[in-house]
Amino acid sequence: MEVVELKVEMVCIHERRLRKCLSKLKGIEKVEVDANCQKVVVTGYTHKNKILKAVRRGGLKADFWSAQNELLNAYVSAKYVSFRFNPFSFF
Repeated sequence: MEVVELKVEMVCIHERRLRKCLSKLKGIEKVEVDANCQKVVVTGYTHKNKILKAVRRGGLKADFWSAQNELLNAYVSAKYVSFRFNPFSFF
């Protein structure tokens, strides 16, 4: 059993398209999608290059997850929380 982690640029509406692309592959056991981190974890017996190719064929930008993505995501989320814009703060 192999676990493949991908960084996929998507919004919530692309989750269904992603799952449909991966459901066509044989050997996929489980697909976990984290839309906030733009991270997809695929568990199964399929080769990682076939998974990446299927996601890209579905029209989504994808790449393998790296440790650098984890650091950048932590930095951006911390920065976003500290500078969040509240439109009702003017009143």
